Amino acid sequence: MKKIVLFALILFPFLNSAQEVFIQNTNGRQHTSLNGKWKYVLDPYEQGQIGFMPVYRNVKQKDKTDRVEYNFDDAQTLWVPGAWDAQKPELSYYEGSIWYRKTFDKTDISSHKRYFVYVGAANYISTVTFNGKVLGKHEGGFTPFAFEITNLIKATDNFLIIGVNNSRIKDGIPAQVTDWFNHGGITRDVKLIEVPHTFISNYFLSLDKNSLHSKNRQINGKLELEGESFPEKALIEIPELKLSEEVTIGSDGTSNFTIDVKNLELWSPKNPKLYKVIIKAGDDIVTDQIGFRTIETEGKKILLNGKQIFLRGISLHDENPLRADRANSADDAKLVLGWAKELGCNFIRLAHYPHQENILREADKMGILLWEELPLYWGIDWNSPEVLQKAKKQYSEVINRDYNRASSIIWSIANETAPTDARNAFLGAVADHVRSIDSTRLLSAACKKDQPGDGNTAKYYTINDPLMKYLDVVSFNEYLGWYGGLPDECREKVITSDENKPIIVSEFGGGALQGFYADSLTRWSEDFQEYLYKESIAMFDKIDGLAGMTPWILADFMSPLRQLPDVQDGWNRKGLISEKGRKKKAFFVLQEYYRKKSEEFGN
Repeated sequence: MKKIVLFALILFPFLNSAQEVFIQNTNGRQHTSLNGKWKYVLDPYEQGQIGFMPVYRNVKQKDKTDRVEYNFDDAQTLWVPGAWDAQKPELSYYEGSIWYRKTFDKTDISSHKRYFVYVGAANYISTVTFNGKVLGKHEGGFTPFAFEITNLIKATDNFLIIGVNNSRIKDGIPAQVTDWFNHGGITRDVKLIEVPHTFISNYFLSLDKNSLHSKNRQINGKLELEGESFPEKALIEIPELKLSEEVTIGSDGTSNFTIDVKNLELWSPKNPKLYKVIIKAGDDIVTDQIGFRTIETEGKKILLNGKQIFLRGISLHDENPLRADRANSADDAKLVLGWAKELGCNFIRLAHYPHQENILREADKMGILLWEELPLYWGIDWNSPEVLQKAKKQYSEVINRDYNRASSIIWSIANETAPTDARNAFLGAVADHVRSIDSTRLLSAACKKDQPGDGNTAKYYTINDPLMKYLDVVSFNEYLGWYGGLPDECREKVITSDENKPIIVSEFGGGALQGFYADSLTRWSEDFQEYLYKESIAMFDKIDGLAGMTPWILADFMSPLRQLPDVQDGWNRKGLISEKGRKKKAFFVLQEYYRKKSEEFGN
């Protein structure tokens, strides 16, 4: 391993010299899609070379005497976006490096513009090169990144080569063991972005909760410009509200402002109102669709726009189960959101990592609230300052991407992590970092329920994770009846919390093979899962301060941990819907419970 790392430093001497630039709302910019079929070559030794030739230089044979040991032109292809394991049987469990190449022309290059390569996500470490030059690398399998190519782009024969390595590493996020499939490759959109020399890289707009009940409400905002010189003013427009407000740009290219607005209609699940927002600064114009709402807690209640709401939720992985691939399109998002709406949900936990941006934008339109999280999960090295910095960077990337999405209401900082001093300090630092960037959302974590503590007995349990002091909402996972005991033991269980905070049951459930019917005590049958849901829901519904739940999980999903022949076959079977799209009996149990909760809370 040391030899490979040393070689990488020699091969890519400028690997970390390029600076990533964040560009929010790429669909709202002038851009060209680079999706489609890309050529690829395998790099099983993860050295960035084939036959001692750097892959990123796109070497071609000059004449018959020239020795060349790889050839992108004659190579096989993979679809981008898409996981390589979903496309080629021989890559089903491949973990290592693959180098992708895309060629394109750009005949209308303008000296008045800057050009960036944008990647929605690639798992896990990406080395980005363009026209034979190394731009830099990005770590993190679920967050976007961009590198500038203004001085490298040509009218013809451009080649973008990206090396993607999905090897599981101890100091990664996630770490080496997960209960989901390690999809490899460029899994989200790739775009060529065109912007003016000075452009709006980021913007943040939110409703000031202190003005919620005022006749004239207020929008708090911030702009971040990228460039060498900045205009003195920027313009914020919301045409439907006849709003046109000029704001001052500071010498550092940022602007913090508050705007008074009249007749602002609030976004909610029942009324997912979005406004067209136009931001102009110098030669740059960005357009977005944004909803305005507030989310806060009051004692053991969660308040949306000042009114109590019960979060009728479900958990979800970022897969399209029908094609066993990482989700990557608006159609993929509409599929699972449609299932959730049919279930009666107004809330989805996006587990266990940032999902594709399309699902947030579709949730904005459909009126579904969202919980987002990083894969701070099993096996994280809590003692590593480097891993902590990775967590902060990845959280910055997802918050920057999703800040303006009204549907996103909760940031979760961990899932099923055991308390230690190192873990508590690590996650406390993450909590502080998240709040320093975004104070408009709630903070939670899916705590591991089975923690030691005074007063916990077979019947009574007090949620006691020390992490709760950092959180606005207490959440916990509980699998009584599946990983311990039988479902009828739920009848005697009493769960409480000493915190005066809302409680979300972030996971519960059990596995069932769709189409297998037996009796309520036969594991893996739909009948057992149905029975477990009835008993679990009755147990949780008695919790003082219960503000919502996100059972595990909407649909069966791929996992190498789940290998029981003829039952799991590489799928986690806790879904309420099979990988074929067929609903299990427990789906209708939860649907009926949510129908009653909707009537009770009126939302």
